[in-house]
Amino acid sequence: MVESLGEAHDLGWTLWVACAHGNREGLKSIRECRHRYRIDMPTLLWTRGRACPLARLETLMRCPRCGSRQVRVSFVPPGKERQAG
Repeated sequence: MVESLGEAHDLGWTLWVACAHGNREGLKSIRECRHRYRIDMPTLLWTRGRACPLARLETLMRCPRCGSRQVRVSFVPPGKERQAG
């Protein structure tokens, strides 16, 4: 089982992050942010380190569009990029 960012990189996995901020802010309806982005693995390795646990990545990310910390992180194994992207 892959547990660290370094292991995922060595196996050629692709990282996708999607904003999970819903369409409500308190009682107010807001426009739902659906921003989705493929993250550059080498940059992530430089900033977080090879030992960074995959389970912790969601707590380290923030949506660049709306600023929400509610994000979903998805790792895609090699050969599955076409289906995920």
